[in-house]
Amino acid sequence: PFFTGSHQQWAESLKTFSQHEVELLTLPGRHWKWRMHGGAVSLAGKFRALDEKPDLILVSDMLDLALFSSLIQEPSIPKAIYFHENQLTYPWSPGDPDPGLKRDNHYAFINYTSALVADRVFFNSAYHRNSFLGALPGFLQQFPDHREMENIQIIREKSAVLPLGMNFSQLAEAKEGFPENEVP
Repeated sequence: PFFTGSHQQWAESLKTFSQHEVELLTLPGRHWKWRMHGGAVSLAGKFRALDEKPDLILVSDMLDLALFSSLIQEPSIPKAIYFHENQLTYPWSPGDPDPGLKRDNHYAFINYTSALVADRVFFNSAYHRNSFLGALPGFLQQFPDHREMENIQIIREKSAVLPLGMNFSQLAEAKEGFPENEVP
């Protein structure tokens, strides 16, 4: 739902280089907080309008997958989430009022529940996976009750690292501008 920057590059590269047919359902890359809240509603409408249903739904961490899944009502289609970043360990901007107003947990909770409902959870690095899973106990402990700590292991067991792909053709083009013995 946040189609700009690294999120856009990842999605377009996946579509370009995948051996599978990939259809992108996107929203403009602005108002990230609103995208995390409302993006699932808008994208569920786009999904329901598709002529053919996919074999797999792969979403980014900016989508509330729990809400999206409840709106599309397609339990037979596997769902995976790819974490470029997450709102649990991502540093807050100093000018953002949400942490001071105690609203900062909601976006992390969306990431947590999205990982929980996904059939597979992918992270762009081992560090990212480990930091997210490592931060979950402290995150859940802050709530008054029904912390459901066993869900951390459920998420861990379906998590894997899927590094970002690289297009080496641009490196080959850059090499052409250097004499053979001076290639960096």
